[in-house]
Amino acid sequence: MTTNAETAQILIVEDDATLNRMLADQLRRLGYGAWSAYSRQDVERFLTDWEPLLIILDMRLPDADGFELLSSLHEHCPVIVLTAYGSIDDAVMAMKLGASEYLTKPITEKQLELSVNRALETALLRRDHDFFRERSRFKAESQMVGDSPALQELQQLISSVASTDATVLVLGESGAGKQLVAQSIHQQCQRAEHNFVEVDCCTIQESLFESELFGHERGAFTGADRKKQGLVEVADGGTIFLDEIGEISMQMQAKLLRLIETGKFRRVGGTKNITANLRFVAATNRDLGAMCEERTFRSDLYFRLSNFVVQVPPLRDRIEDIDSLAEYFLNTRHFQRNIEKQFTSQAINALRAYSWPGNIRELRNVIERSVLVSGAAPFVRPEHLALPAEKSQSNEACTMSFDHEPTLDEIRKVYLKKLIGTYKGHRARIADVLGISERSTYRLIRRYRLEGDQASE
Repeated sequence: MTTNAETAQILIVEDDATLNRMLADQLRRLGYGAWSAYSRQDVERFLTDWEPLLIILDMRLPDADGFELLSSLHEHCPVIVLTAYGSIDDAVMAMKLGASEYLTKPITEKQLELSVNRALETALLRRDHDFFRERSRFKAESQMVGDSPALQELQQLISSVASTDATVLVLGESGAGKQLVAQSIHQQCQRAEHNFVEVDCCTIQESLFESELFGHERGAFTGADRKKQGLVEVADGGTIFLDEIGEISMQMQAKLLRLIETGKFRRVGGTKNITANLRFVAATNRDLGAMCEERTFRSDLYFRLSNFVVQVPPLRDRIEDIDSLAEYFLNTRHFQRNIEKQFTSQAINALRAYSWPGNIRELRNVIERSVLVSGAAPFVRPEHLALPAEKSQSNEACTMSFDHEPTLDEIRKVYLKKLIGTYKGHRARIADVLGISERSTYRLIRRYRLEGDQASE
């Protein structure tokens, strides 16, 4: 039994007071918390303020049809059906409506224990199925490749903070490997056996962000036809990674601050507090200090997040690692597995000479493209890399002309279109010039309908 029984609260819905009390006593002897309800009205009143981990439901109540009640209760938590009038048809119907177990009275304490343990463990496995399924892939992709002094210093910093439960703020340019740092912190901490859940603060629509993060109750908004757990609940016990934290609204910043400070939150449309045991790791390529001065980021949230800061070096400061990274991507991302490929010395020199404004992400994309372009050839040559020609923009004036007084949106659109032309649609370089993430750059391109002007990613 891996469930923490002392914190598992079980609701017994049984109108026979004697049997209800007997079941509650048995559950308490097994180490569980137990509450009693005797009718549908009691259940509804109970669920207004509390959230049980499991419900034991009698199918015959004075004010409700058991099957009807089951279809609504199983959305809250696992339900074990208990009846004195068992039949195969009823059992099949109960399982179709979401029952975890179907038991016929009377039951022994041993039967009760086995059924409760099985229902709780199945619920936990179902909640974490993505975690267990992705665990091996997660470990394989969480390796830091290279042995440069900059990387060694970063790894030492990760090891020192991973042993604590401190909130960590990971800073670095777009594509530098901030997510990899967050994963490494999780893998080396005491929460490694629990979920690592990434929240992409940049791509989730603002109107859906709160629901994605905290979940929602049935009927909370149009289309919310059932209760949904949020990413915070999925991450309970583990680590939640808030990627691109600088992109969230001030309103969500306030709710996130409350979660970090108290460990409590409410689902959208909910009235009861839910407690989450989490470690927080956040990442951004934005200057949060400057955003605080501009009043676009809460200073109290910034101070909470920056309890421990990890700065990820850009790839241009890790030139020694380029060979190892390039070989790693070449060997793990082959599109044609039957062809052994290697880099020519000229290709390696070209990789070393490039400044990599898009960092490791850009290097990975370049290697993947070179594998496709080189086809059946055994060697990847400089022409297969198709590295963009670099030129300095430091002394080139940026001019824009209008035949009227432009709005701010018009200026943004013209400037963005100019950058797309200058960098041939290379999003990583455009994002670097704008000082925002690649995701934010893509959102701007879509907003101004400039997708057709893009030549590449």
